[in-house]
Amino acid sequence: MSFWFLLNAALLIWAIWNVTAGLSIHTEYIHILLGFTGFLFFIFNWTRNAVFSTIRNVESRDTKVKLAGMSKKIRPYHRWTGRAALFIILLHGIFIINLYSFDLTNMKILTGFLASVNLLILVLSGWYRLLIDSSLKIRKLHIRLGISMFIFVGLHFIF
Repeated sequence: MSFWFLLNAALLIWAIWNVTAGLSIHTEYIHILLGFTGFLFFIFNWTRNAVFSTIRNVESRDTKVKLAGMSKKIRPYHRWTGRAALFIILLHGIFIINLYSFDLTNMKILTGFLASVNLLILVLSGWYRLLIDSSLKIRKLHIRLGISMFIFVGLHFIF
């Protein structure tokens, strides 16, 4: 099992914890549910990184073949779940701005804004890679944006 599987699982558990805590104290909670749904789409896509990491590190050929086959089946949906995550997160942001205003001195709003900008660039880089340039440079950019997205989401949960 990849180190990323453990990190993804920890972030998912942390997200569930934050959502249940948020639902218990807020009277309006559509923004929480939208944020969590967008997060689920992101973490679904980001788990592919854990699958690829496991493929690179596992010694059993059967396991590699099984994981590669699973990843190949999910690949056509990868770009659409990324777009869905972006759309849902933008709706989450609209609800947040309506409730709390756009105040970048608030760390929760700042980290959410940075995560949403990062997600936009992540989605655009994925489509750019698919349609225009599938070079190693763009692939590495896409992966690094995924890692930074993971970090921004973690920071968003902290604040």
